[in-house]
This record gives sequence, C-alpha cells and structure tokens, in this order.
Amino acid sequence: MSKGYRIQASTGIHRGDRDYQQDQVCLLHHPRQSGCLLAVIADGMGGRSGGRKASDQVMLTARQLFERYDPETDDASALLRQIVEESHLVIKLTAVSAEQEPHSTVAAFVLNPDGGSHWIHAGDSRIYHFRGGRMIFRTMDHSYVQTLVNQGEISEQEALEHPHSNILMGCLGTDNDPPVDLHVVPQLAIGDALLACSDGIWHYFTPEELASSVSMLSPREACEFLIQKARARGKGMGDNLSLVIVRLDPLE
Repeated sequence: MSKGYRIQASTGIHRGDRDYQQDQVCLLHHPRQSGCLLAVIADGMGGRSGGRKASDQVMLTARQLFERYDPETDDASALLRQIVEESHLVIKLTAVSAEQEPHSTVAAFVLNPDGGSHWIHAGDSRIYHFRGGRMIFRTMDHSYVQTLVNQGEISEQEALEHPHSNILMGCLGTDNDPPVDLHVVPQLAIGDALLACSDGIWHYFTPEELASSVSMLSPREACEFLIQKARARGKGMGDNLSLVIVRLDPLE
C-alpha cells in the first residue's frame, strides 16, 4: 500500500432479547506500535455464568498475549493460535472446577502496521472482508448446517431456517481440540473493511446488506445500525449481539 491511510474502528454489543449477556468483544490497540490492533469476538455458551466465564477468558487471554506481541518480529498467526489454544485449555479447567459446561466461539483478527491482516476463528462467529462495497471473503462456520451447505444439500438461505442451525461442530471448551481455521490477507487495500461478529448479527443480514452498511456508514454508525436492525428483525427472539468493524480510509 503506497499511499497512507487512517484506521477507523468501532465495536458494538447488546444483550438482545436474552436475559443475560454472554457475548464479549474487544478492540485492542497495540501499546507500543501504532497502526497495529487486535479485534476479538467471543460468543459464550453454557448457562448464564458459564458462557460469560468462557467469553471473559477469551478476552483476558487475548489482552495478555497481545501485550507481549511484537509485530516486527512475531508471527501474527502464531499469536492468534496461542490465544485460541490457551483460552480453550483454561475454559476446560473451569469446567472441571465448576458445575457448568462453559464453551465459547472465537473470531479474531490482527491488523499489522504494514497493512497485512491475519485471522482465526472457531465456531460460528464470523469475519468478513469487504472491498468496493461487496464481500470478497468470509470465514466458514464450524457448524452442522455449514457442513450441509458445503455438501450442496441445502442453500445458505435454508441454513438460516434449519432446525439444527445452532449445532456447532466444534468450539472452545469442549473435550476435543477446537477446529481452527487461519486466513491471511497479505495486503489490505485503502477502503477495505473487516467485520467480525457473532451469529446474533450475521443471521439477519445478507452479505450484500452487510457490505452496504459497512461501506456507506462510519464504523460507529454501522455498528449502531446493524444492532438496531438485527433487533428489529429478531422480533423479540434475538440472540446476544456483538461486532467490531475496522476500515482503512484514505487520508484527506
């Protein structure tokens, strides 16, 4: 990226129509390196306190490890994998010491000062990459219905209405190691936007609607709009909602 850019970013979180909040989101700016940040979404599961303990652990682990990260010498993908593996282990230990089964999804990305971005996810929290007002890539959920979609048995739209749409094939805190998918964008372009969100957001929007919202509104306005619209479309039965948007805008 030859020309300079400025980073615009925002987070959003809402309890939705649930009795309690199990989602967590954070957007961390590197303490020593400008232009470097970490975005993390965690959707906790396992009862009121269990799910929150799991998502809180993801946030705590992310903060501790990002504090020690050096973007000039360290591997961002290795950092993300360590966040997932350490969070998974501690969540499992929490389950041993408590009468709960805490689990959590995770979707996280690092933006490095050179304009490269590294992603990781486990479960059905997603990361989207938008360019020129359209989606050019998104993560694939570790879910039962995504498996059916991949096999050509149902469509993306049918997956949204499937009775087993909430069944995950893996996440953090289970007996088995979580499925971990890594993705690298070697160079983001000026105007590109990244969106990480829980299923309480993406369930209610097409990729075209998300792309339009992220490109036409500021990150803060887009977060507010998407939460408001998802709540309306949930019709009183919506999930917890959490999202983070990061956009690379041209310098004035």
